[in-house]
Amino acid sequence: MANLKSLAKDTAIYGLSSIIGRFLNYLLVPLYTAKLSAASGGYGVITNVYAYTALLLVILTYGMETTFFRFANKSEEKPNTVYSTTLISVGFTSLLFVLLVLAFLPGISGWMGYSAHPEYIWTMAIVVALDAFQCIPFAYLRYQRRPWKFAALKLLFIFLNIGLNLLYFVALPALYKSHPEIIGKIYDPTVGVGYAFFINLFCTGLITFFFWKELIGIRYKFDWSLLKRMLKYAWPILVLGIAGILNQTFDKMMFPKIYHQADMQSQLGIYGAAVKIAMIMALITQAFRYAYEPFVFGKSKDKDNRETYAQAMRYFIIFTLLAFLAVMAWIDIFKYIIAPDYWSGLKVVPIVMAAEIMMGVYFNLSFWYKLIDKTIWGAWFSGIGCAVLILVNVLFVPQYGYMACAWGGVAGYGTAMVLSYLVGQKYYPISYPMRDITLYVIVSAILFAAMMLPIENMWLALAYRTFLLLLFVGFIFRKEHLAPMLAKLPVIGRFFK
Repeated sequence: MANLKSLAKDTAIYGLSSIIGRFLNYLLVPLYTAKLSAASGGYGVITNVYAYTALLLVILTYGMETTFFRFANKSEEKPNTVYSTTLISVGFTSLLFVLLVLAFLPGISGWMGYSAHPEYIWTMAIVVALDAFQCIPFAYLRYQRRPWKFAALKLLFIFLNIGLNLLYFVALPALYKSHPEIIGKIYDPTVGVGYAFFINLFCTGLITFFFWKELIGIRYKFDWSLLKRMLKYAWPILVLGIAGILNQTFDKMMFPKIYHQADMQSQLGIYGAAVKIAMIMALITQAFRYAYEPFVFGKSKDKDNRETYAQAMRYFIIFTLLAFLAVMAWIDIFKYIIAPDYWSGLKVVPIVMAAEIMMGVYFNLSFWYKLIDKTIWGAWFSGIGCAVLILVNVLFVPQYGYMACAWGGVAGYGTAMVLSYLVGQKYYPISYPMRDITLYVIVSAILFAAMMLPIENMWLALAYRTFLLLLFVGFIFRKEHLAPMLAKLPVIGRFFK
């Protein structure tokens, strides 16, 4: 129970920064969708380019984030040597990547369809290289159990990014109309969507300087023998990561190449905007991951914590199902995150959220092969899941558009999740509460179906769906016997006695 409390505390801090940060970052979605209409395809450009950067970030970190935790917690290894070796390795490959992109920039820009705007490509290449390098100091903060600095830097980036976006997409365009001779010195209206990429580069570069203690205040030692052992452990995680991120981004990267309709860029923008509403699941799984990796690979790693892992899965399922129902209950409010001309894509929200839940479950299941140093299994599971997703996209996107993208995620994550569970029960059996989990999923599905009943009056619909959401909360409280536990808490405990 003490371990679970520690996990919950760290998850709360990491989750607070992630949720607040993502919530604030959501301000960019209505901003971009308001200033870049669906018909213009501007948000489609952002969706497409950021999909590539997400894949490149996985490649440039090549599994070294998780590998760092594994080796830094091994009794026979020196944590400082592990950290400095990882930092040097990732830093070198990130720099090499930037140099290669700059050397072949015209060809890369042309292949991606941005030959007229190569600045989009070199800007995001530098951004993703810096992000990859920063992953290691961020991981070091998590290893040292310093979630507050971690959270502060994440939030600083968000606030700075939002502020500059508001400046360049709202304030300066308005001032430019009346004072073009003055404002024109710092703002060019022809840059348009390019400002989103330039602002990202400035903010990412600035954050790097706040790691001066983690970069300068250590004793550097590069151990080639250690790096070879780490890479042997990491390469299956890289394959796993590539397959996993392709599950999230393949549709957005390849949509322009397999959907050959005239409104391709517009449709991609609509899909990308609607997916943002479903990303509450990504927040939960990300916050859980930030706390769960140090927890699993930490001091408790040599103990048999299978019961704790089973309970962690139980509560993860409960909270993700609750989040799913909450978003669907209040979808008439959440839809205002994006501009009205993007609302046609709202039908993908429950599908994408279901896929994100499966991804989170798969992540929870993935620790069995990491703990026994058999990460090759993760590469197989993610690779097969990715192949399923790609097949669904290639076969059905030309006819069904972005709806096939959404269902492809469910098919891919679902396949990887089921395979990991079945094989894991053979090599590292954990007694997950499958009966209760199945019951929670069935109840959630019934309530979701009830929420989909058409009600024309928005306020009546919100009241009806909120009532169904409270039914689920009451059911969980009764099933999990949460009231007696919450009654022991200070201040709020009296409400549960």
